[in-house]
Amino acid sequence: MSVVLVNTQGCVLDARSLIDKGYLQCIQVRENNQKSHVNCRFKGQCFQILKSHLDAIASVAADGGNIETLQKTDKPTKKRKRKHSELNQGEIDSQAFHKKIRSVVLEGTKSLVDSARSLGYLNGTSTTDTVKEPLPSQECSLAALCEMAKELPLVDDEQQEECAQPLVAADGSTSHVDLFSRVTENRADWATVVTLMGEEYVIPPHTAFLLSDFTKIQPLVHYGRRFDLIVMDPPWENKSVKRSRRYSCLPSSQLKRLPIPLLASPNGLVVTWVTNRPSHLRFVRDELYPHWGVEVVAEWLWIKVTTSGEFVFPLDSHHKKPYEVLVLGRFRPSSDNETSSSKASEVPVEDQRLIVSVPSALHSQKPSLSEVLKPYLGAEAKCLELFARSLLPGWTSWGNEVLKFQHTSYFTVTPTDDGAGVLEDEAAEDCTDNPTVTQRLSSSAESVDK
Repeated sequence: MSVVLVNTQGCVLDARSLIDKGYLQCIQVRENNQKSHVNCRFKGQCFQILKSHLDAIASVAADGGNIETLQKTDKPTKKRKRKHSELNQGEIDSQAFHKKIRSVVLEGTKSLVDSARSLGYLNGTSTTDTVKEPLPSQECSLAALCEMAKELPLVDDEQQEECAQPLVAADGSTSHVDLFSRVTENRADWATVVTLMGEEYVIPPHTAFLLSDFTKIQPLVHYGRRFDLIVMDPPWENKSVKRSRRYSCLPSSQLKRLPIPLLASPNGLVVTWVTNRPSHLRFVRDELYPHWGVEVVAEWLWIKVTTSGEFVFPLDSHHKKPYEVLVLGRFRPSSDNETSSSKASEVPVEDQRLIVSVPSALHSQKPSLSEVLKPYLGAEAKCLELFARSLLPGWTSWGNEVLKFQHTSYFTVTPTDDGAGVLEDEAAEDCTDNPTVTQRLSSSAESVDK
């Protein structure tokens, strides 16, 4: 039940179920080409957001308060008086934007949450995890490795046709994999647990990825694919992030260097996650998209709620808002003869739709948009995520932390209980072409808790 419901205001997502859909069939590859069936599930405690981040509204939620009540009863704690009462331009712009979308957020979220509760979702209980466990912790050094990889030579023209490589070699090894200069593909019909750079990762089926930064993005262009959907979550620059040094950020102007015109299909959908700073929103709409030849077609809002359906922050909080913006556009290449004909057949994108979900407690982990955007894409759409921190089945992903949330520390990996055990060596050598093995995998998947 990854998409809980859809109505005229938007949809409600179960973000954890969306992740787990990619791991219904999973094989773990060990040394000496030993392969065994395993169950993989993303750890549930990452989505146990049981109450609002502020105690002021947590008490209201405990008394059975609803979203409307929260807005009426929320009173901020005492704050120091401002030395200057005048608002700066950024604050004025933020208030104006909030005023513009407030009723859409409040009314739409109430409708979606009420409908979800009628289906037994967002009722404040966890269906799979009854004990609150600590969040998984794994020190990610992928970005640092990308910095070191800058010293590696670029793939020359003669090697461009070989810019893709299989994740697992015929002998079951992964030692051949060059993560920084070539696009790596898991060509199997199932997820695979493999060892890369001395760490274990879970790789979804039919996925491709490149681990690099801006200076090594050329292999993605040489990959030769045009994508019908490009989603990006840039590391936006802001002062608080700079102070915390929690992750590297990128000046807005640098985003123009992304080769979107070389990656997007004519009339392909381009979706950008934007922070709540109006300057970033204006930059995307007025500078970035026009620079790429992308026409803005809609703005959507991701609404973050607790497991009981309350906003994770008060809607009118001056500090943080319980929503983030997505800007959707269509790539309109001026010289493409097919643009007008394909434009006539494209599905219109509605404006101001809401995506309601319980957010991950892990920093910078956004919900997958794969199911939400399907109605606006063709049946065989090719999809790409830029600045990715995880992988999606059937997608291509790029970023300097592209494997971050694929580390096994974020998953519960257990042997299957159907007695499948270790695959026979003869079958394992060529399991992608062996229907018997595929059938066994399908049987194994039935034991996985969906």
